[in-house]
Amino acid sequence: MKELNQNIGFERNHQWFRYRAAGIIINDGAVLMVGNDHNDYFYSLGGAVQFGETAEQACLREVFEEAGLRCEIERLAFIHENFFTGQEADFLNDVNCHELSFYFLLKPLTDLSRLESKSFGADGSKEFLKWIPLTEYAKYKAFPRFFADALPELDTNTSVKRIVTYE
Repeated sequence: MKELNQNIGFERNHQWFRYRAAGIIINDGAVLMVGNDHNDYFYSLGGAVQFGETAEQACLREVFEEAGLRCEIERLAFIHENFFTGQEADFLNDVNCHELSFYFLLKPLTDLSRLESKSFGADGSKEFLKWIPLTEYAKYKAFPRFFADALPELDTNTSVKRIVTYE
């Protein structure tokens, strides 16, 4: 059977849904995030799960595509249901969005000293990588917002946490 390579999501009547998988890489007290040349905010490594792919497979694929990193999954950390309205500067301008994301804590298998993104965002803008210190996360325009409080507790809270936000 031929692989479809279709993202799991849809847009209808000014509403948008996406099933997403994302990775969390923490090193020296900072989390690896992505930005792009078009938007004024940072976002987590990850993207849409494709039809026929598990969330774990999607996470590892997306992290490799965005950061060139080979990783292994340590554990599922968060299930995030996010409701938001697309920003004027992005491709979801004023669209009502509902995103279901699985966030996996990752262990990099490759060297973190030479990271370089060779990927492009959904709107074609060049992406870049940014280490954001956990102690300063709240000062950044970075999504998801719950990372500011939840990431510093990852070592002590090993259960999967479900989070619902309206951003």
